[in-house]
Amino acid sequence: MIRVRLPARRVVSTAAILTVGIFAVPERLLTQELPLAPMRASGQSVTAAYEGWFRDSDGQVSLLVGYFNRNTEEVLDIPVGPDNRIEPGGPDYNQPTHFLPRRAWGVFAIPLPPDFGDQALTWTIVANGQATQVPMSLKPDWEVEPYREPAQGNTPPTVRFAPMGDPQQGPPLGISAEYEVTVNESLTVTLWASDDGQVDPNRRPLEGAPVRIRWSKYRGEGEVVFSDPRPETDETTGETRTTVTVSVPGTYVLRAQANDSSGASGGFQCCWTNAHVRVTVLP
Repeated sequence: MIRVRLPARRVVSTAAILTVGIFAVPERLLTQELPLAPMRASGQSVTAAYEGWFRDSDGQVSLLVGYFNRNTEEVLDIPVGPDNRIEPGGPDYNQPTHFLPRRAWGVFAIPLPPDFGDQALTWTIVANGQATQVPMSLKPDWEVEPYREPAQGNTPPTVRFAPMGDPQQGPPLGISAEYEVTVNESLTVTLWASDDGQVDPNRRPLEGAPVRIRWSKYRGEGEVVFSDPRPETDETTGETRTTVTVSVPGTYVLRAQANDSSGASGGFQCCWTNAHVRVTVLP
């Protein structure tokens, strides 16, 4: 049986509250500098990409983080632990364990406690035997605005996981929807997407639906198979759906990336939306 539960409201997760003292870390790439050699299909490193910090409408301050998988083809699964850790206070700050090739923008956010101050977190990733570390802090020049692009007034697409559900825009803050399914049973995930219609004159607008959705695995031990990771979006209703099948029991998180006419999160902190959904797969 498939069970679906939508959160009553969008809640900022506080799971990342620090429990130990935090030390300052110089803002540079530690342990190993990335080589200047061209990207290859496989065998290269994965680097954290600290994109800045932001405030949401409730005043919550969070770090905005992505990654750069320098491989053009190799997909890497790196469980939370010695090879995928954020410290101090970690190793788990809900970072991804599944790394798609190339650059991924705004993949997750880390809500910070009010007294974070001039402290820093450091994300360490070890991939293909290559270790990288990137510190993340609240320096003033790292503040970003993921909810509105100032030049054109563009805002991120809005996604809902029920026709009249709570809207979500911009970075992922918490879990947007939860599902329960048994192994090898197909789960249909439906969302509704809309956009403000603002078009950057310097970019070629998307043809067809105003919002395009891309699904991918974010966390989980087994393989996740999507019937269509880039499903069509109804141009009138904004409804889009895909089916998901998982062959290994466990808890999984999936990521839905919504892009408007400004493009596929290309080199900017706005205007796209990333949403996370949790799927519990029973034996």
